[in-house]
Amino acid sequence: MSLDPGLLGTQTAPAEWIVIATAVAALAAVLPRPIWRLSRNAVTIAHEGGHGLVALLTGRRLQSIRLHSDTSGLTVSRGRPTGLGMILTAAAGYTAAPLLGLGGAALLASGRITLLLWLATALLLALLVMVRNAYGIFTVLVTGGLFLLVSWLTGPAVQAVFAYGVVWFLLLGGVRPAFELQAKRRHGGAGDSDADQLARLTHVPPTLWLLFFHAVSICSLIGGGRWLLGV
Repeated sequence: MSLDPGLLGTQTAPAEWIVIATAVAALAAVLPRPIWRLSRNAVTIAHEGGHGLVALLTGRRLQSIRLHSDTSGLTVSRGRPTGLGMILTAAAGYTAAPLLGLGGAALLASGRITLLLWLATALLLALLVMVRNAYGIFTVLVTGGLFLLVSWLTGPAVQAVFAYGVVWFLLLGGVRPAFELQAKRRHGGAGDSDADQLARLTHVPPTLWLLFFHAVSICSLIGGGRWLLGV
């Protein structure tokens, strides 16, 4: 495996058994509840980052992002309280991790391992500017620092394993939060969830928004998985 110079260079995909091994490792970070309590922080970073990015893209003013130790988060933006921009911003949270995973799978399928690592680093650094609490700053710094260290200090083989592991984690980890939200709502919790906010904005029942989150995450997993496996 050789690493072409330059950010836009292409790299050879790792062997199929390595791709499968990274999928198994990602699954092991998602399924066991004790591990998920820690690894879910990365999904929360993607979730709140998705809210923030779409808020900016739709012309809203992003004020702050907070990430909490219980893996919850809060993104605050200013602008019209209704309308398409607010709807897209609210819908971006639960769809962010799976869509990032899908985009990452597309980059890996085209051999853009280096580009993926540096894009992820840049997004994390941009997110860091808007984080307003100590725990959030810590988690984003640790995550961004890990990407930076892998990008600078490791060889092509390690970079490939890391990149594939991250993308598998986003695809697999992006599925679980919507099921967790569904379970909370079934037991009367999460009354101000993204699905409930979207229901108030669109007059579409929150159950349909939950189905939308499920559809995006599962379709992203199927599509991204096929790209990663070369199927």
